[in-house]
Amino acid sequence: MGSTDYQFRTVWRVAGTPEEVVAALGDATTLPLWWPSVYLSAEPVAGVPEPLPGIPRPTRLHTKGWLPYTLRWTLTVTEPITPRGFALTAAGDLNGTGRWSFEVDGPETVITYDWHVRAAKPLLRRLSWLLKPAFAANHRWAMARGQESLALELRRRRAAARSTAGSTAPGAPAVPPPPPPTFAWLSRRAARTDT
Repeated sequence: MGSTDYQFRTVWRVAGTPEEVVAALGDATTLPLWWPSVYLSAEPVAGVPEPLPGIPRPTRLHTKGWLPYTLRWTLTVTEPITPRGFALTAAGDLNGTGRWSFEVDGPETVITYDWHVRAAKPLLRRLSWLLKPAFAANHRWAMARGQESLALELRRRRAAARSTAGSTAPGAPAVPPPPPPTFAWLSRRAARTDT
């Protein structure tokens, strides 16, 4: 493995079913809504039809972690999204593959994410030999925000479903918003350059 290659395995545990998890993670265009600490923008690639049932169009992403740099890359789902998981490729500032796997454990879902990427962004390529531990810590920070944000999103979706069904208890506590991005100026700049 070279200095610009990264391999990560992340395991999350959230209250919810694999179907609920798939509804959130399987639609990359919604990631900035519920995981804004990492996903600054997500746009389907124009002019590309949905390849097969269960495989959405590729999505252009603008992402960041705790450190003050951003990445632009395209996420392409490479197999149908199911309650057991799905695979993807990354192309752009990061190139490689990822796999989300979902497993039921009582009222919870255990989520495993295997991510094998190579840094292509010039800053990361040039400094990877020196700052690889910092870049890896940045990834771990981003994934910790993801678990927190997904848990909140699943609570929010359940509360909205109960509200629609008329079964929300009066005075039920509101679900807090997800953690925001660090270095807010990057988010503002991203919004200006993505329009």
